[in-house]
Amino acid sequence: MSMFCFQCEQTAKGQGCTVCGVCGKKEDTANLQDEVISSLIELSKTKPNDETTLKIIEGLFTTITNANFDNESLKTMIKNPEYDMNKIWQGNEDVRSLKSLILFGLKGMAAYAHHAWVLGYKDETVNNFFYEGLSALEKDLSTDELIALVLKTGEVNFKCMEMLDRANTETYGNPEPTKVTKNIEAKPFIVITGHDLHDLKMLLEQTKDKGINIYTHGEMLPALAYPELKKYEHLKGNFGTAWQNQQKEFDNIPAPILFTTNCIMPVKDSYKDRVFTTAAVHYPQCTYIKADNNGYKDFTPVINKALELGGYKEVQKMPGINGGESLTVGFGHHTVLSVADKVVEAVKSGALKHIFLVGGCDGAKPGRNYYTEFVKQTPKNTLVLTCACGKYRFNDLELGDINGIPRLLDLGQCNDAYSGIKIAVELAKVFNCGVNDLPLSIVLSWYEQKAVCVLLTLLYLGIQNIKLGPSLPAFVSPNVLNVLVDKFKIAPTTTPEADLKEILTK
Repeated sequence: MSMFCFQCEQTAKGQGCTVCGVCGKKEDTANLQDEVISSLIELSKTKPNDETTLKIIEGLFTTITNANFDNESLKTMIKNPEYDMNKIWQGNEDVRSLKSLILFGLKGMAAYAHHAWVLGYKDETVNNFFYEGLSALEKDLSTDELIALVLKTGEVNFKCMEMLDRANTETYGNPEPTKVTKNIEAKPFIVITGHDLHDLKMLLEQTKDKGINIYTHGEMLPALAYPELKKYEHLKGNFGTAWQNQQKEFDNIPAPILFTTNCIMPVKDSYKDRVFTTAAVHYPQCTYIKADNNGYKDFTPVINKALELGGYKEVQKMPGINGGESLTVGFGHHTVLSVADKVVEAVKSGALKHIFLVGGCDGAKPGRNYYTEFVKQTPKNTLVLTCACGKYRFNDLELGDINGIPRLLDLGQCNDAYSGIKIAVELAKVFNCGVNDLPLSIVLSWYEQKAVCVLLTLLYLGIQNIKLGPSLPAFVSPNVLNVLVDKFKIAPTTTPEADLKEILTK
């Protein structure tokens, strides 16, 4: 076995990648990423300070699936990698499973902490837990101790998501319902993808009055709903669909693409010269935009490439996977809770029978059309909340409304699962019941580690009856799965018809 990685949903044979990653990661890159984690374990033994904490956050973030394919950048993060990660990968399967949940949860949480950090928001509890969680990976802990740490990962991630929500809304305003075009105008443009709103803001500032349009892609789509971002007239709309379609959609694109976070796929030669990366994203032979000591990034190379390529000669229509030509975003918890009285009234009157939260990651593995069909088949007297890139399976559908409330409500990025949780908690208060007693069901799609930390947060909060798909994580052992089933009643997705019938007849 030349490598071992099973952190994503697409892992080989549902067991683990041992020769090369399904994501495109080579064995030497995978092994270097293990050395990065080993180095971070050593760092976690030191006294916390901002410099070390940021190194830990950046190191965890860059080892997320589809973020860093560049060996040279990984080597700069490796120092004193004493712990052999194979002790986990080749050890007892239950211990491996629980430690993997902790490590992968830390990776996802690191992404959220990084986005908040660049906006000037930090939390001592969150930062200190990176040290605690990493140092635990090399310790000989009991199963009960590891389970407690798994749930604590979810608890701290909830605090981290709340911090990022506050960072985003206090910096850019509360998201507003916004209709987004998928048409690309005939002029120079830049596609910006990933999750980092701070990078987008800097790019918008630097492209003012340059005759260049900016289009979001993938998880950057919700940015179009923030008042302090949507005020830029050259932020025009959204390019393409979900991340896994990028090799087709970026093929010979007459514009540069700026990757601010994952997910980047192996870059084809037809557009490699126009791919730019920043923050945790690195790819060989692609230009990396580094921040200066004050956090400022000079996007001049990206701007010059946009002017050089010139954009499309004619307007391009890029419908969603269901043929829709526009999307509506901006239904964060501030917006939804502002009409909570209408939701409550609709429930009490019988106009609204059930609420579904259908969200999570998208991916290329067969079976993800389940989520499209599930949403299509939801009854007209139900609402569908969604977040993260899995929504591209259905976010261009027109589902109508219930008493003026759109049936499909896009909460935002994956971290905006916090909005879904906050909405559920507030509704439970109104109805004087527990969240599990609400007419609410959660149907998750997962791919990478941010989905893992969100799942751990839901488990920490005691949320039950979650449907998880399109397949269960390879790193969850049978015994650990039994614990999740017994305590939280978590279950794999089956078919849209069977799952809807089960949910709606309870």
